[in-house]
Amino acid sequence: MKIFNILKKNKNVVSILRLNGTLSSGSKSLNILTMAKPIDQAFRQKGIREVVLDINCPGGSPVQTSLIYKRIRLLADEKKLNVTSFTQDVAASGGYWLACAGDKIYADKNSIIGSIGVISGGFGFQELIKKIGIERRLHTSGDSKSFLDPFISEKTEDVERLKRLQNEIHENFKSIVRLRRKNRLNGEESELFTGEFWSGSKARDFGLVDELGDIYSTMREKYGEKVKFKIFGFEQSWVRRRLGLNNNNHAMTCLTDAVIESIHSRSVWSRFGL
Repeated sequence: MKIFNILKKNKNVVSILRLNGTLSSGSKSLNILTMAKPIDQAFRQKGIREVVLDINCPGGSPVQTSLIYKRIRLLADEKKLNVTSFTQDVAASGGYWLACAGDKIYADKNSIIGSIGVISGGFGFQELIKKIGIERRLHTSGDSKSFLDPFISEKTEDVERLKRLQNEIHENFKSIVRLRRKNRLNGEESELFTGEFWSGSKARDFGLVDELGDIYSTMREKYGEKVKFKIFGFEQSWVRRRLGLNNNNHAMTCLTDAVIESIHSRSVWSRFGL
């Protein structure tokens, strides 16, 4: 009887995998190192019926996006589990790529969805260093080693090379959307794959998402009021790591890294007015 009760208790379990933040190799960002363990835990729960991706992500590194996406799909196929994506404020660029790991995508009507494109930004300081009397000294072995150096004038061949790289990554992104959304897309690729983004309601019209809804209401409607939720995501003791409390010799380095990472994260979120 006790064994029966345990099995009954674990019958309807839904794992919620939180994918919240920007995608980069930083220790407080979404990447394969911070997410590998939570992803594995989410798929290995007893009595699990489904894995839910709780996404609030404006994008970032295409490499980290791809690695997380592949890990989720690998385990979904291995465990033969359904995966459903739910978006919060934003699932754009790499965030939408992650959403495509779901067999079905839900959004809030006010979510920001899309931005299927590739972006690269930088600065040019060549005029500034001239004004303040700084001489740039650069020695390379290899014609392309000074690629897009911010302290020299931009070269046409560097921009063309960057564009080729961006186009290749963009094609990889588009292939994922085509694969996962298949016949559900309602708009023309010339409109959907420009990097533009839309509200959740409009994204549903385009077939980029399937339905409007939230995790708890949708899952309770699907599995009943007694469905159990288990939440997974990388844990970060931000103060301890950033102030170097685990390693006093690197306190200043950790703090500097934190500032740089926070600035980068802020710039990614700001693209969407957030």
